[in-house]
Amino acid sequence: MTNHVHLPATPETNRGPGRLMKGLGQRYVQYINRTDHRTGRRFEGRFRFSVIEADSDLIACRRDIEVNPVRARRVPTAEEYPWSSDHCNALGLTDPVVAAHPLYLALGERDAERRSRYRSLFADAIPESEIAALRDATNGGICLGQ
Repeated sequence: MTNHVHLPATPETNRGPGRLMKGLGQRYVQYINRTDHRTGRRFEGRFRFSVIEADSDLIACRRDIEVNPVRARRVPTAEEYPWSSDHCNALGLTDPVVAAHPLYLALGERDAERRSRYRSLFADAIPESEIAALRDATNGGICLGQ
């Protein structure tokens, strides 16, 4: 998105998310400042995140992230958003930054089966209650799915 980033990640350590965001932030700011001949910070505040424990909540989170650009009217479909992992999960394209999550791999034995089942997750609109629960967890820094 133009004003924020959604980044689903499964960290290997407790400090993983913070270290990832620190590294990304530093590299991004250096790049933008060099490119635009600027100085200073680029982000408004500290990143926010939520730990997601339940598989169903993780799937809801992935659905919300993929359709966010559509809901914001940036693109007509998730596949058309250039920074979406939908290209890998729904269309089967490869991206060195995107790793298949175990939940995605559990959708089927073959790639075509997984892609088809992944696309079917988006057939229905996401209930507002799921979107609200995800936002509340992220904004409050609380665990979702306990």
